[in-house]
Amino acid sequence: MKKTILATLLSAIAVSALADINVGVTLSATGPAASLGIPEKNTIDLLPKTIAGQKVNYIVLDDASDTTTAVKNIKKLISESKVDVVLGSTTTPNSLAMIDVAAEGETPMISMAASARIVEPMDDKRKWVFKTPQNDAQMATAIVEHMTNNNVKAVAYIGFSDAYGEGWWNEFSKIAEVRKIKLVGNERFNRADTSVTGQVLKVLSAKPDAILIGGAGTPAALPQKSLKEKGFKGMIYQTHGVANNDFLRVCGKDCEGTVLPSGPVLVAAQLSNDNPVKKSALEYVSKYEAANGKGSVTAFGGYAWDAGLLLANAVPAALKKAQPGTREFRAALRDALESTRNLAGSHGVFNISAQDHLGLDQRARVMVTIKQGAWEYTK
Repeated sequence: MKKTILATLLSAIAVSALADINVGVTLSATGPAASLGIPEKNTIDLLPKTIAGQKVNYIVLDDASDTTTAVKNIKKLISESKVDVVLGSTTTPNSLAMIDVAAEGETPMISMAASARIVEPMDDKRKWVFKTPQNDAQMATAIVEHMTNNNVKAVAYIGFSDAYGEGWWNEFSKIAEVRKIKLVGNERFNRADTSVTGQVLKVLSAKPDAILIGGAGTPAALPQKSLKEKGFKGMIYQTHGVANNDFLRVCGKDCEGTVLPSGPVLVAAQLSNDNPVKKSALEYVSKYEAANGKGSVTAFGGYAWDAGLLLANAVPAALKKAQPGTREFRAALRDALESTRNLAGSHGVFNISAQDHLGLDQRARVMVTIKQGAWEYTK
């Protein structure tokens, strides 16, 4: 009996002696991507402060939507703060730039940016990198399906002149060509531009049935407003990069009728009760709105929430193998993330493998239409 009590006490002491789990976070709380990064930052505040009985510290840095700053941040988090895992960044260019640092520091990284290039093709560097947003290929497929169902024959594209815009063009153009949709324009603009009149006039001269805007956050409203100003009457599609209320506010009445793919969290209450994502999505909506006000939820906060869920799911397994603050724990955490199975998040059900560090299937996408300043589930 005494031996049993002693063993229990020693076990409790060993657990309590473990170092804290340090989670580094770099996101775009300011700059052109602020409308995406702010809800992510707000969501980090909602993540658990203990996991498996172990204290968790979140060290949050702002990269100001700047690639160079994002790289500086992850270097600081790994070398100075000795974090066990990094969450971020918000945008595709920033996340791509961070991969080398995460791999060199053998520190798992969970990106909150969309491009498939963040986790594909799998190699020795990307084995340390995971992500929560749906791939642009998944969402491009949903858009093309909607176009073909609505008799769209010719499409023009206006996208960011960075990795996000290029990734979307590559994926969308491949799928559109297979489905016999004619591509009649391909124009680019910078996130910080104040005018896209030249690009809009070029695509309008091609007389497309529809236009896809490959942008994210409030900057994606610029070409849409210009298209409306120039009298375009065709269909306008946006990517899941605009699934936040700041975009609705900036775009205003010019958004009416816009169609885009999104994660289920954006229209969680409108999903059928048998949807496997509804319960977990509504849990996030409830917690976020309790802290930030009714109607404040965006898809981007959901990406941060899902990163937190992946982490909470992986930590218990990693703790069985090593102590936080060690190379062994980071490696065990990476392995545990890669072993995630049937984890319902706010955006979908995660089944991660050695070759798929996203792990979402088609349950992670829905089509929505902007109507009267709100998101409406399009069945």
